[in-house]
Amino acid sequence: MPANLYALGAIALWASLASLGVSLRHVPPFLLTGVALLVGSLLALPFVLKDRQQWHIPASTLLLGVYGLFGFHFLLFIALRHAPPVEANLVNYLWPLFMVVLAPLFLRGIHLRAVHVAAALLGFTGAAIAILGASNSGQNGGWSWAYLPALGSAFIWASYSLLTKRVAPFPTAAIGLFGLVSGLLSLLCHWALEPSVVLSGRDGLLLAVMGLGPLGMAFFLWDRALKLGDARQIGILSYLTPLGSTALLMLVSGRALTWSIGLAATMIIGAAVLGTRAPRS
Repeated sequence: MPANLYALGAIALWASLASLGVSLRHVPPFLLTGVALLVGSLLALPFVLKDRQQWHIPASTLLLGVYGLFGFHFLLFIALRHAPPVEANLVNYLWPLFMVVLAPLFLRGIHLRAVHVAAALLGFTGAAIAILGASNSGQNGGWSWAYLPALGSAFIWASYSLLTKRVAPFPTAAIGLFGLVSGLLSLLCHWALEPSVVLSGRDGLLLAVMGLGPLGMAFFLWDRALKLGDARQIGILSYLTPLGSTALLMLVSGRALTWSIGLAATMIIGAAVLGTRAPRS
């Protein structure tokens, strides 16, 4: 039960990410990504001050962490800014399915079966229904190029998650180093490529909540859950994330539930469950 509570805490924090991103969509994406990741990295400082070896990791592992944290969040914020956010969020949640489909490319001894192909078709059909439903309802003009960053963010998080199994195990506090380097890189890009802006007090508060929550504490809670509990049970609980994220995003954006959103969410979550519960080797 304690492990499941840690997992549910992480899931609740991750479910708020898309809504916070929409609330801050007026903030330039490099600035948004940079500030939030830097705030999140602060949570690792108590661990590092006690043991500086926590951040002594190979350069290749650090590059992988920057690829995952910087790439995923930046592309997600781009998608939420330029595409209908509810539908873009659903497309982003193809990442659990991508983990199944891409596993044979990144990990040895894992093979795809017919059930995995069926799960992939089901998930991508759900994403297509979400996009077509937005087009038919006239949300932000329907189809948007920004669905591609949503798809890219899903690919990055899935490939990052798989590649972490190919590097030497690293302490959870190392995620703070990933966030620190990624945040500084984002701010450098903001300085070079984006216009300067003045953030309001509300913006600062929301950035702090985002950084300390879904881009900070969630990682620590999730790691604690995996260390204490049954990974299979925790994996099943993770399917609550797209459901909670979509529901909260609809509430924040004032969108009414449509048949396309409901069907797409059901198909994408169902595809992830089908794919990950089937044997892969």
